[in-house]
Amino acid sequence: MDVTGLLIFLAIGAIAGWLAGLLMKGGGFGLLGNIVVGVIGAILGGHVFSFLGISAGGLLGAIATATAGAALL
Repeated sequence: MDVTGLLIFLAIGAIAGWLAGLLMKGGGFGLLGNIVVGVIGAILGGHVFSFLGISAGGLLGAIATATAGAALL
């Protein structure tokens, strides 16, 4: 993974963590916490969606998958 891919991955993680914090009626975990929750959520959401046979492509699909996974945390 190059630097650009890593930055995009972290940005998606931050957005997903922030959205999950809003959806779960929490205040979030701060920027670093949101990134960590979002990245772990992206991994979890990817596995769950794959297991269920759901495919969400593109940037919005990645954010939705990561947010769903982060909300499960």
